[in-house]
Amino acid sequence: MQLEESTLKTVNQWLNGNYDQQTKAEIQALVDKEATTELTDAFYRNLEFGTGGLRGIMGAGSNRINKYTIGTATQGLANYLNKKYPGEQISVAIAHDSRNNSDVFANVTADVFSANGIKVYFFSELRPTPELSFAIRELGCKSGVMLTASHNPKEYNGYKAYGNDGGQFTSPDDKMV
Repeated sequence: MQLEESTLKTVNQWLNGNYDQQTKAEIQALVDKEATTELTDAFYRNLEFGTGGLRGIMGAGSNRINKYTIGTATQGLANYLNKKYPGEQISVAIAHDSRNNSDVFANVTADVFSANGIKVYFFSELRPTPELSFAIRELGCKSGVMLTASHNPKEYNGYKAYGNDGGQFTSPDDKMV
């Protein structure tokens, strides 16, 4: 099996790292099948936080939406908020839609924010995106996250980040996260 050296290194980090067994089994199955194209696409880069947040195919890998990439994005957002609002009590609102795993990803997001001392307003039921934007402003939150893939196919999910005005992060703030 021929993979770029950097891609192979990332695959091995995930296989040998502190990841759950289901994730490792998914990766190992691709390795066993010598699924070079799938492995390359899943591991050739890190999923990037861009305008509005993250969107991608769900699955194992650094270029996929999964609990690890969601956690990394949330840690980046928490770091950004703590730097932007030093000494302030920071709060965020989190909502999700009916997309596969959106509820799981919302819980990961809440856990990471809480671990960073950020107060979380969590919608436990399905909510539309505009309701999250309203909640951010109404509750005086510094940010919010909506777990949704919007119009993308079912194998996708997404992580939309919002500022204190209820609008999606855009340049230059999206690059600072």
